[in-house]
Amino acid sequence: MKQQIQIEVPKDWSAVTLKQYLNLKNDMEAYKDEPDAITACMFQHLCNFPIEHIDSLDVDIHNKISNDLSKLLDNVQLPLQRFITIDGVEYGFEPNLSKMSYGAYVDIAKYEELTIDNKWAEIMSILYRPVTKRFGNTYDIKKYEAVINGTPFLNVTMDIHFGTLFFFISLSKDLQTSILKSLTQTSTEISPSIKSILEKSGNLTHHLSNLQTEISSKWKKSQTNH
Repeated sequence: MKQQIQIEVPKDWSAVTLKQYLNLKNDMEAYKDEPDAITACMFQHLCNFPIEHIDSLDVDIHNKISNDLSKLLDNVQLPLQRFITIDGVEYGFEPNLSKMSYGAYVDIAKYEELTIDNKWAEIMSILYRPVTKRFGNTYDIKKYEAVINGTPFLNVTMDIHFGTLFFFISLSKDLQTSILKSLTQTSTEISPSIKSILEKSGNLTHHLSNLQTEISSKWKKSQTNH
């Protein structure tokens, strides 16, 4: 009697947590020269599919899953979400970067670049803090207390993480053309600290291209090698 295994292929990044994504990145880097292992990583981390059963999949099912995952990996340019909920608590993105507290600036500036890596959850814990007051789209968030705890953000889904990263990529593009806007769409000067962080990140436009292909290219390459 054949064992039935449920395959959950994510249709978008709201079904994938940061923890899953980081585990996938780390494993794909470790097995970057092994096409079969890369396929196993994709199926395991994104579909929760047991590695030991991959070879037993029907060819048509295997190809269908592979095609669906390829579409997912090509869609990472997502909008910023100002409000998120973690464990029943509403968090808000820093409402005015030009007035962010000095302590928050200093702590973000410790990171060499803004990229989704093992330190990203800590950056998110600085940028997103519990909402204390809200009037429509106008809101206040908890004062920054220099307590960095990225653990809760490991379970936040990748649509939110990608949205945050691409917000800063957009700022970088605007910085290059001297058209800088705050979240309230009012012309303003971005703080020198934020400018410094963006500049330290290098060419974020180039990084965008790398991000879109970082995992996708390894995955597609592994498929052609089968």
